[in-house]
Amino acid sequence: MKHAFRSCLACRGVTLLSGSLLLLLAGVPRATAAWPEFRGPTGDGHAAPSEKPPLEWSETTNVKWKTPIPYRGWSAPVVLNDEVWITTATVEGNDLYAIKLDANTGRILLNEKMFHLDHPEPLGNGASMNSYATPSCLIEPGRVFVHFGSLGTACLNTADGKVLWQRDDLPCRHYRGASSSPISFGNTVILTFDGVDQQYLVALDKDTGKTVWRTDRSVAWNDEGSSDPMVRDGDRRKAHSTPLIVSANGAPQMITTGAKAAYGYDPRTGKELWRVQYDDWSAAPVPVFDADRGVAFIVTGLRLVEMLAVRTDLRGDVTDTAVVWSQRRRVGKYASPLLVDGLIYIAGESSFLACIDAATGEEVWTERVGGKFAASPVYADGRIYFFSQEGVTTVIKPGRTFELLARNTLDDGFMASPAVSDNALFLRTKSHLYRIQEP
Repeated sequence: MKHAFRSCLACRGVTLLSGSLLLLLAGVPRATAAWPEFRGPTGDGHAAPSEKPPLEWSETTNVKWKTPIPYRGWSAPVVLNDEVWITTATVEGNDLYAIKLDANTGRILLNEKMFHLDHPEPLGNGASMNSYATPSCLIEPGRVFVHFGSLGTACLNTADGKVLWQRDDLPCRHYRGASSSPISFGNTVILTFDGVDQQYLVALDKDTGKTVWRTDRSVAWNDEGSSDPMVRDGDRRKAHSTPLIVSANGAPQMITTGAKAAYGYDPRTGKELWRVQYDDWSAAPVPVFDADRGVAFIVTGLRLVEMLAVRTDLRGDVTDTAVVWSQRRRVGKYASPLLVDGLIYIAGESSFLACIDAATGEEVWTERVGGKFAASPVYADGRIYFFSQEGVTTVIKPGRTFELLARNTLDDGFMASPAVSDNALFLRTKSHLYRIQEP
């Protein structure tokens, strides 16, 4: 299968050959997992080919269950066998929770307070887009990793919620809240900390929580003494993106977007392989990767909102040599792009969907569909699903012409990205978690 399920996600977004190679490199076995992390089993928003979620639904149609979720959180659901895990937090951020639900009934089986903070830093003007429980969980057989940025990370036994280990000593001032989700490689869980004071990635041993490696971002800020409020407050050093691990040139590579630069790292050691620099910050979308061409597609941030196509086979500072193309039209700031059969699909925060040719960067089509988009789209059963902040899901057929298949509405809007498992969509709105499935 192209989208192979496994306990340790050694690679994502690649062919079976590349996925098998990375599993061998990581030295880990395959295991059954349906939607184990933020962007699914391959880290790129693609569901397994066997998945056949419904095309149409409403509040009264194709809803297997609907469960109210306490407090507030934008973390995407992760699914393993008959369990769904999400996180949530009090609106002020004092208490942070992990929640386990029965995937068949929607019943909350566990609602465990993981961390308490007397004086969490306010989200400020980021409160409209972020929460204190935005990073998604990472799940594999027997254990789940919950992450709240520098506020705390823990590994739980999935059976009883017992804490196997936890860390609250990984410093970072997120300023407007943490967003980057954990990813898996071999027997490590990799975390991203792109704050105003520190910017680094760290790999933790899954069994013990101990640090295996830490790598600081290498870009030079050159902003000391600036009077610009965005510089002074630290916004221009922040980022929110989650990395993607792929097989590139026969070896594992972790592609990650930070402030002022995107990077390729060796996930086994944390060694920087390449860096592309730009004048942008607060990037949120997860990169996507074209395994056939060896090219990564990166959204730079909030100011330029530029998409770069970057070769992954060069080394060092490749700013002037590795960029295949760049374009600034119709690039979404928040939702991750989706790559399907040589075309990149984009959901914007201002009512549009767009399709870009991955080989050239040229716009294929743009369609105004209404709404704003923060949740990332998914590809399943030959369809692409886009989820708006207004609660509308737009379903299209991928291709060089825009073809609308369905529009479905739920009562509340989407900030969290979806999960696909067992022919169902697990959709988290601002107030509820749904299992959408045909009878």
